Amino acid sequence: MAEKPLSSPPPTSLARAERFVWLTARVLEQRRFAYHFLRGGADQVETALAAYLNEDGGYGHALEPDLRGPVSQPLHTAQALRVLDSIGRCGGLRVERICRYLTEVSTHEGALPAIHPSQRPYPSAPFVPVVDSPPSALLTTGPVVGLLHRNQVWHAWLFRATEFCWSAVESLEKTHPYEVEAAVAFLDGAPDRSRAEAAADRLGRLVREQRLAVLDPDRQEEYPVAEGYAPGELHFPHDYARVPDSLAARWFTDEEMARSLDRLAADQEEDGGWPIRWRAWAPGSALESRPIVTVEALRTLRAHGRAVD
Repeated sequence: MAEKPLSSPPPTSLARAERFVWLTARVLEQRRFAYHFLRGGADQVETALAAYLNEDGGYGHALEPDLRGPVSQPLHTAQALRVLDSIGRCGGLRVERICRYLTEVSTHEGALPAIHPSQRPYPSAPFVPVVDSPPSALLTTGPVVGLLHRNQVWHAWLFRATEFCWSAVESLEKTHPYEVEAAVAFLDGAPDRSRAEAAADRLGRLVREQRLAVLDPDRQEEYPVAEGYAPGELHFPHDYARVPDSLAARWFTDEEMARSLDRLAADQEEDGGWPIRWRAWAPGSALESRPIVTVEALRTLRAHGRAVD
């Protein structure tokens, strides 16, 4: 009687994600994946990122996939800073040049608009409208300012931008999940830690009172979707606390965070990638966004001690 062949073990979450990345991702996300999970080099990531850099010191060329076209935008530049931060390269002349760009596009308050009017000739997502005189936006400014402070970057523009962020965060009342994420990103890097902790405590109460985090994934239909969001575009504890030492981690019990991470792990799709939850408006932007989301999902799971390989 012939022996039955040994069956291969099922591919790990990381192996499935790796295949997805090689099949679908831009060079930048391929190199980011290699850096974080395959012992790739930071130089290769920075080389790929440089393709999106413009002469004005900002970043464009659809680095943030929901804004198409070549022009520099604050959202693209914020994404570039997140990439540099993740590889330990958020400093030096490269960041000085970025800060000069941010100074030039900031509003009279010293903050950043979500979209600069230079985007008008090019396609962009309908949920990020272009206006001639865009207001200051915590959504854009908070993550940039918090990240720069965390990397001990000092620039004249940061003083005004920091004051804007403090005022915006401490006056939040009725809010929405992406604004909360931006506030947390600022508070996690703000140098005044006692003030940041107090502001985070208040913000956490708002999140729970306004039910902006799904605490029981099995009952998510009971949680409200924010105005303007896509159906099912809900946020979970891990969306606010991407790393365990985030101030937002204090808002949730161990059980709530565990359920959230269980849900994140379970969201990996059959093709190995994670889905986008916001409204898909163009095939290219959705295709480019999923590898970004996939890399961040794996990083979040690993940061919280979940095995991905």
